[in-house]
Amino acid sequence: MSLSLKQLTVYLTLLGLGGGAGVLGSRYLMAEEQVEGRPEVVPAVLERFSAQPPSRSSDENLNFIAKAVEQTGPAVVRIDAARPVSAEIPEAFKNPFFRRFFGNEMPNPDQRVERGTGSGFILSADGRIITNAHVVDGTQRVKVTLKDGRTFEGKVLGTDPVTDVAVVKIETNDLPKVRLGKAENLIPGEWAIAIGNPLGLDNTVTVGIISALGRSSSQVGVPEKRVSFIQTDAAINPGNSGGPLLNARGEVIGMNTAIRANAQGLGFAIPIETAQRIANQLLTKGRVEHPYLGIQMVTLTPELRKEINQDNEAGFKVTRDKGVLIVRVVPNSPAQKAGLQPGDIIQKVGGQTIETANDVQQRVEASEVGANLEVEVNRQGKTTTLRVRPGLFPSNEPE
Repeated sequence: MSLSLKQLTVYLTLLGLGGGAGVLGSRYLMAEEQVEGRPEVVPAVLERFSAQPPSRSSDENLNFIAKAVEQTGPAVVRIDAARPVSAEIPEAFKNPFFRRFFGNEMPNPDQRVERGTGSGFILSADGRIITNAHVVDGTQRVKVTLKDGRTFEGKVLGTDPVTDVAVVKIETNDLPKVRLGKAENLIPGEWAIAIGNPLGLDNTVTVGIISALGRSSSQVGVPEKRVSFIQTDAAINPGNSGGPLLNARGEVIGMNTAIRANAQGLGFAIPIETAQRIANQLLTKGRVEHPYLGIQMVTLTPELRKEINQDNEAGFKVTRDKGVLIVRVVPNSPAQKAGLQPGDIIQKVGGQTIETANDVQQRVEASEVGANLEVEVNRQGKTTTLRVRPGLFPSNEPE
């Protein structure tokens, strides 16, 4: 059957309206007809109704954030902890008058239970999990929920309040585990991805950048800790604590910790090298030995030098604008036994030049309890090197 150009156009239009059901399975790209002895190309107006757009692999559909989360997300867990909270019965309820009416229904302080939610991530296929110490504080058993919905009872193997690191174990095998990166190689401005359960909202992903490195515990507002923190603007809220901070490759570079309730747009994470070192000690020894000198120190500035020298109660004069000044030596401490004195300006620890009090803390933390540690100080213009044997960090001392 020969159709004119006009007839073919009408025919194709009818197909588009639902006619010609017998040829709907065909795909028309163009129609060609002889018109007055020359070919005329007519664009088609009909595509196969069942045609799908070209398929793309799932990898092509994911940006680097989604790829990182897809890789690490299954190894991120939710941790639910319950701990008893003691509280005194209000004085009014101690009155015999109330006991006469309420009897056994009187408030019992031992029956109060505080419940909290945090995050963690799996280090090994046999169920070793790392989280924040404050997430599991006060309990030996926790509930661990995997991303696939399975739940397990977790045993707290050890906690270290000084660095806020804890290890939990669940009894199972063939678990997904995270890949560890290196925080020491980070540069401010790199991407940072946080995964956790903020405010009980499971498997939440937030993204930002590495804002700063080497934030001291005192700068962050937790001087009792011994951590040099990573700062990020990725949102970290209560419930994120213990979850991983990832780089763009999906490697864990830190453990998130929600330590500043008033921080807006500021998040902090424990470098993975610190968290892993502490976790290994908890797994092998059940406790962590933190080296301790027994000094209180400040980083010198010209202004601070002037202020100290004007203070007659200091008992010494500061001769330099830079360095780390020892302002107090704890009695009977390793520092006192080695001969360190208030007014000494620390220049080197373990043979490495230091500039800030945080540098000193890091060098001491990297030393061993009972081993000789060389400390070079400037004492009233003269350089002196002393050998200190760090002791075990006492829980009731600030340094």
